[in-house]
Amino acid sequence: MSRVQLALNVADIDAAVDFYSKLFGAEPAKRRPGYANFAIADPPLKLVLIENPSARGEGVSGALNHLGVEVSSAADVQAATRRLAGQGLEPEVQESTTCCYAVQDKAWVNDPDGAPWEVYTVLADAPAETGLGCGTESCAVEPVTVGATTAGPGSCC
Repeated sequence: MSRVQLALNVADIDAAVDFYSKLFGAEPAKRRPGYANFAIADPPLKLVLIENPSARGEGVSGALNHLGVEVSSAADVQAATRRLAGQGLEPEVQESTTCCYAVQDKAWVNDPDGAPWEVYTVLADAPAETGLGCGTESCAVEPVTVGATTAGPGSCC
């Protein structure tokens, strides 16, 4: 199964969880301090909320953390990596990285305007972050630079 991921910076995680629970008629699949994710069946979407108090008032560009496509397996990530490289996109690969309370394999590319996209699979749940969490400067994953653009501090999920 594949589905699109949308990761948003939110100023107040509780208010955001309340809003998105009502909007999609679903409760979070995972909830941790400053973090929540929804696995929405209809429409097929992985919605990730990352608390970042400075996101308030910055408009849509301040709200976007990153975008992604969740795939079923590490083999699917590898196939996407080969396909993207074959198209000249030069993906940045991360294997068995702990981020957003999960161990993941992923490949990152940026769109022409610098929006970071990841193709990823979750290998295992992780009970804790090795840093403070996604969207913070202390995230377990260093910011990803693809070409001249960097996926925001600690972009991961």
